[in-house]
Amino acid sequence: MLAIGLPVGMAFGIASGMGALAGLYCIVIVGFFAAVFGGTKAQVPGPNAAIAVMVSVIIAAGGASLAELAVIVMMAGALQVLFGLLRVGRFISYMPHIVLSGFISGVGVILIVSQVQTALGTDIPARGAVGAIAALPAALAEVDPGTAVLSAVTMAILLFWPRALDKWAPTPVIALAAATALGAFWLDGVAVIGAMPTGLPVPSLTAPSLDFFPSAVEPALLIALIGSIYSLMMSLMADAITGAQHNPNRELIGQGVGNLAAGIFGAMPGAANPATLINLRLGGRTVMASIVRAMCLVALLLGLGRYAEPIPLAALSVILLKVGWELIDWRFLRSIRRMPRGYAVVMALTFALTVLAGPLTAIAFGLVAAGIAHASRLERMELDSVVSVPLLDRTFLAAGGDEAEADPFEARVGLLAFRGAFTVASSRKLVRMVGADIRGHEVVIFDFSDVTHIDDSAAHVMALLFERAGKEKTEVIVMGVAGELRNILDAFGVLRGVPEDRIVCQRDEARALARRLLAPVPGEQGSPNGACPF
Repeated sequence: MLAIGLPVGMAFGIASGMGALAGLYCIVIVGFFAAVFGGTKAQVPGPNAAIAVMVSVIIAAGGASLAELAVIVMMAGALQVLFGLLRVGRFISYMPHIVLSGFISGVGVILIVSQVQTALGTDIPARGAVGAIAALPAALAEVDPGTAVLSAVTMAILLFWPRALDKWAPTPVIALAAATALGAFWLDGVAVIGAMPTGLPVPSLTAPSLDFFPSAVEPALLIALIGSIYSLMMSLMADAITGAQHNPNRELIGQGVGNLAAGIFGAMPGAANPATLINLRLGGRTVMASIVRAMCLVALLLGLGRYAEPIPLAALSVILLKVGWELIDWRFLRSIRRMPRGYAVVMALTFALTVLAGPLTAIAFGLVAAGIAHASRLERMELDSVVSVPLLDRTFLAAGGDEAEADPFEARVGLLAFRGAFTVASSRKLVRMVGADIRGHEVVIFDFSDVTHIDDSAAHVMALLFERAGKEKTEVIVMGVAGELRNILDAFGVLRGVPEDRIVCQRDEARALARRLLAPVPGEQGSPNGACPF
């Protein structure tokens, strides 16, 4: 597992703009602290593709120095600890899959376009993913033949190395070894990592000016949010394999402590990564796997630099090209034509905004758009649960032998029966849909007997319906409100304008009260206090 993590850690460090050593320090620091303090036993935290891309975007967009970036990383870690202390772990993992898929796929594209020039041996200035894409035609015209050959050989090994040998000779290590030998003995002028300091990380903090901190909140929040989501999703995958159950809030605290330490020691921020799945495949089930990996790397760091210096940068870029390709959710993209249009649009736009506008814009838009798409589908489901029917006088109001005397076509009482849950999704259409029904009756019974949940927006709409009935001179009877539902309606003042004797528990009470309202009979009362026994 260490043999696989070393080249990928260096590659992510370089891709982030912080350097290869920052990626290796991330394996040591985040891998150790996040494992010790985290809530998933088999988790192996470290450098992460999405985090690397976000750090590179932060450096490119704002020109943040390494000292300022360290503060951003510490702020991200502190936010993750706060998430855990506030016990919001289970809510963070609720991000819709279409948003996460679009975002991660966009990260894959950014990773690919940011590494193409290095893999081709060109260096045409480009700013951001859009600039890198625009610079591709010029880069293809200035390809360095030696670097292109080395990249092709590296990619061939990554693609065609026998899986049966992967356990004994990990593919990334073989690819780097072959590329290093090719660059050292056959190809001249290929760019390499070069002089790289060795030794253990030491705290190195330079406090930036106070003016910097407001601008640091946005990137810190983005790193904290994406790192938390990615880690919790990986924890769920680990649980599915091991049968264990992780503690999401403790996992966030562990990730936060790891990133706090990463900021202090100048390492790249990290999160959970696919090394967790490799660890599980090799039989790792406890935090010792991540701790041992960190300790082994500490030993190697004391003399690793001179061995890493001749590694070609193009080889590391090719590894990242393959990682970027694998990040793109091809299975989800292939099914985009078959999924509901709203979800497909959200996924496509999140993907496009990640590449074109930046991660934070994409995540913010994706969450809002996914909520709208979900509410639109939920609206149809909720409105289908509303029953609005006229109650014929001869069947509902008449008693004993009075049925013959009643008008067979008159329906002075209407019933509005609500079933299931009602939220903001259905609230506005509900007013329009039942407004005419309220106007067409002298008495309307609002039946809440089968309502399981009502949110604040739907409660507000119920109050509007009662007000609508008052304006139409329609009498209101409320039936079946009790327990939590009654508490919610009272909390939002929904029943404030409804007399207490108009609140009943059962249909027989509603029938008797409707008779009294239509033809007052002395002594006939509704429920005396509106308190239902259920």
